[in-house]
Amino acid sequence: MSDVSRKSEISNSPAAGSSRRHFLKSAAASLAGAGLISAVRAGFPGGAHAAAGGPEVTKAILGYIALTDTAPLIVAKEKGFFAKYGMPDVEVAKQASWGTTRDNLELGSAGGGIDGAHILTPMPYLMTAGKITKTPGGVPMAILSRLNTQGQGIMLANAHKDLKIGLDTSALKERFATLKAGGKEIKVAMTFPGGTHDCWIRYWLAAGGVDPDKDCQTIVVPPAQMVANAKVGNMEAYCVGEPWPLQTVNQNVGYCAITTGELWKNHPEKSFALRAEFVDKYPKATAALLAAVLEAAQWCDKDANKDEMCAILAKREWFKVPVDDILDRSKGKFDLGVRAFENKDLMQKYWRDFASYPYQSHELWFLTEDIRWGYLPATTDTKALVAKVNREDLWREAAKAIGVAAADIPGSTSRGVETFFDGVAFDPANPSAYLDALKIKKLVG
Repeated sequence: MSDVSRKSEISNSPAAGSSRRHFLKSAAASLAGAGLISAVRAGFPGGAHAAAGGPEVTKAILGYIALTDTAPLIVAKEKGFFAKYGMPDVEVAKQASWGTTRDNLELGSAGGGIDGAHILTPMPYLMTAGKITKTPGGVPMAILSRLNTQGQGIMLANAHKDLKIGLDTSALKERFATLKAGGKEIKVAMTFPGGTHDCWIRYWLAAGGVDPDKDCQTIVVPPAQMVANAKVGNMEAYCVGEPWPLQTVNQNVGYCAITTGELWKNHPEKSFALRAEFVDKYPKATAALLAAVLEAAQWCDKDANKDEMCAILAKREWFKVPVDDILDRSKGKFDLGVRAFENKDLMQKYWRDFASYPYQSHELWFLTEDIRWGYLPATTDTKALVAKVNREDLWREAAKAIGVAAADIPGSTSRGVETFFDGVAFDPANPSAYLDALKIKKLVG
């Protein structure tokens, strides 16, 4: 099955809204009645998960891709946070690609798949809207938290080192045209159509006047296969998460044009998502999973824990890569192959600067970009779709339950106007103005 399929429209009927409101009220009553917040604060000690306030189940299967931004899930397993909150039997299962993640989420654990995952933020929306699923009407998903901000890389083949491309991609337009005239097929790779890496590389190219649909061809390559494909010259450029950009530089098979925090500082990246069916059926288990992931995110974000975190991720059972391919970028040290610098503010963040909170305004930007490039129709009711998938309300409940200070809980679901490296601004209160102002785009419907 291809990574993009076109099925179904988004349902925003009054009945659907009424059903969601009823669920929210019922879930809130269930959480309060069961004393879940008290149980979470107590950490479900001594097998308390079996008590009235504990999770309904002790197991969930969560998928992950070998990328540094999955660290909160892996750490929650390795450091015992899932067990602490009454979920000792959680499995964190490696997925071969984002397409495999999508397929296994569609199956669900009851069908031999998974209950939730470390995932590209737009994917739960595309699944819920039925745009990338086999299931008619889509597979409803729920985003519970962000797993990280920043920490991705846009790479170029060594053949383009002479151009010293960074944020300005304008020189690539002529280079690509020259290569095409000589009969070369120009390919740039990302990890999933409409996903975060697709958004970053398209924005980066288009900002310099390169049309990603006309001046080159975008192809899908799973993250762990990027470096191998770069070695044999399968693409001119690609976007992927760490540790693969640093491994590219370490193995001298390409260079890093930018780390994506340079494109948009503190930009949202991966999310922790569950099937909505799991959230509905097991609200207390959902809260326990989320509490564990939030505590793990706090642990991962402490500078004192970076060495141990990278050592854990490098293990054979997780990434199976040298720890040197993970460590520097996780500490804010950037050797891009053509320039080097240290900037902790551009490293991957898991908790600091509200990194874990799933801002609705950010998800609105991703949906607007997916409309820009034709993955969603222009008629999509983006605000209704965000309201359906984004469960920042559960994030707030879990944060309070584990004792997060009020100052570390955002006061709004919007981070406000966002400005990109090229001066373009996205106002979540008026996404259509942003879309109208973009010169290069591909709208459908």
